[in-house]
Amino acid sequence: MSGQFIIEDELKKLPAKPGVYIMHDARDVIIYVGKAVSLRNRVRQYFQKTGNKSPKVRRMVSDIDHFEYIVTDSELEALVLESNLIKEHRPKYNTMLKDDKTYPYIRVTLGETYPRVVLARGMKKDSSKYYGPYPTAGAVHDMIELVGRIYRIRSCSRRLPETEGKGRPCLNYHIGRCDAPCQGRITPEQYRERVAGAVRFLDGDTAGEVASLTEKMKLASEEMRFEDAARYRDLIESIRVIGERQKITSSDGDDRDIIAAAADLAKEENGSMDRTEAVVQVFFVRGGRLIGREHFFLTAEDPEEEGELVRSFITQYYAGTPFVPRELMLESVIPDQELLEKWLSERRGSKVSIRVPQRGMKEKLVEMAKENARNALTRDRERLQREEMRTVGAVREIWDLLGIASAQRMEAYDISNISGFESVGSMIVYDRGKPKRTDYRKFRIRTVEGPNDYASMEEVLTRRFRRAKEGAQGFTLLPDLILMDGGRGQVHIAENVLRGMGFDIPVAGMVKDDYHRTRGIWYHEREIPIDTASEGFKLVTRIQDEAHRFAIEYHRLLRSKGQVRSILDDIEGIGETRRKALLRSFGTLEAIRDATEEELAHAPSMNRGAAGKVWQFFHGGIKQGGDQTNEDDGLSVKAGRGPETDEPDA
Repeated sequence: MSGQFIIEDELKKLPAKPGVYIMHDARDVIIYVGKAVSLRNRVRQYFQKTGNKSPKVRRMVSDIDHFEYIVTDSELEALVLESNLIKEHRPKYNTMLKDDKTYPYIRVTLGETYPRVVLARGMKKDSSKYYGPYPTAGAVHDMIELVGRIYRIRSCSRRLPETEGKGRPCLNYHIGRCDAPCQGRITPEQYRERVAGAVRFLDGDTAGEVASLTEKMKLASEEMRFEDAARYRDLIESIRVIGERQKITSSDGDDRDIIAAAADLAKEENGSMDRTEAVVQVFFVRGGRLIGREHFFLTAEDPEEEGELVRSFITQYYAGTPFVPRELMLESVIPDQELLEKWLSERRGSKVSIRVPQRGMKEKLVEMAKENARNALTRDRERLQREEMRTVGAVREIWDLLGIASAQRMEAYDISNISGFESVGSMIVYDRGKPKRTDYRKFRIRTVEGPNDYASMEEVLTRRFRRAKEGAQGFTLLPDLILMDGGRGQVHIAENVLRGMGFDIPVAGMVKDDYHRTRGIWYHEREIPIDTASEGFKLVTRIQDEAHRFAIEYHRLLRSKGQVRSILDDIEGIGETRRKALLRSFGTLEAIRDATEEELAHAPSMNRGAAGKVWQFFHGGIKQGGDQTNEDDGLSVKAGRGPETDEPDA
């Protein structure tokens, strides 16, 4: 780009309109995303020779090779787009929120005939009523258990009343925790009355419930039903404990988040770069009650004002949380405060205010949040430093060792097969020293017969980077470094593929010793020794092990019973009856493959003609039929659960 993009000429073309600007380095990596009321004025400021620029800005400008911009209709649209792009690309010079947490809610399933009180991860637009978010799942489970004990709300997932009367009531019925609506032993109207009481309780009307339970306890005691009286007493005590945890912070019953930050400046070992470690503490107030707190870690390339850190936190955190409170309380005014209020109001659907309390209980709560942020930063400083060394520090060691500009995103590949049968390839991704499982990909080898790892690797890499050139979803992000599970041969395969497709990406190989342990890195036609005690070496071995694990898991899936059946279906003349007979007789696909033609012919439902076709399928290099995976890019069926097996459509 540097030969085609002349910054001085492009600055003259910038429009005086709101929008988002995106800075790229020489390798086309996005290093900074910002918003502007006027793109012309804002972007030009970076390249002015005069002006008192911070070290961060000077360093960033020196890394800029070219930039692009997106014009929006308003500054608010620019703010939303900026937040989305930062979250997607995680640019080096933007302040980044480390945590990516989802918070639990209490959900009352009012749309069911017999509603339940359950934990939910996020809010949906349905007939249910939600409470939260709560800071921890433990707090939700405690509340759900208490509500179940008081109101005898069912905890099962049976579809009622469709399955009513089927089976027997569960243990909760026998211990007095449920009145068995599954057996029709309580009417929907009676059950709904209990649910209404539970809703009032969750809404905060604990005093009414305590009064009711107290009357029941006295009556049970007078009638000498002492076990019932003791149960009511325990329930009253549980409500009292919960009430103490939910400290009253105001009498207005509002939802608000109280936010404060504490920052710590640290020097890199070589003294060339500053970074800010920061903690943002949030107190969650719901219905006027403090229900919990949580702290979040942020990093920035340079020391920034705490107000700017809080602004960055708000844009990233509330872009991802489904609940926005009516009010945010901060320790000081922050940049873009009015714009953030407008954006938060749109997300909430009603007015949201950002306030800086000056006196009273609210001011004390902000100071309490500030003190907690300082304590968290002090307490976790060593842990943060260790984590930084294991991840970002290890990545930096690798790119210093190889002499490359960056290795933030690394991809590693591996091939797995048994004697060349059902060969599969894996692609794993590490971003800033951590696995990024949503970007993992699996490949089922199509064109290679037999145990040829070089040819299989060539196919995997060709398909991966062909999809990148096509702009296929999930393949467009390119790595800063490719790590091959082998030495010179594997590296040459990758380099040839990349060269043929016009990609210029560094490729290194993980060289192993006679005991199959990594001993060095093959790069630029030489083996580079690596300190086995270094964090960089430990990261390389973790990447290598993860590539092996992911490939082997996928291969095991294809060897599972269900996949074996689909493979046998590929053989002409082998239908369901013969397929089942072969599996009963030999047990595994490997045993079928290793059997002689004579042994195959003696299996039930088989004859010499069918046996010959089975033997020829495994040993004659003839594969009939097609893949059972309906895939165009080689990505196969999902293996197990979780984001690491997510695959884009072909």
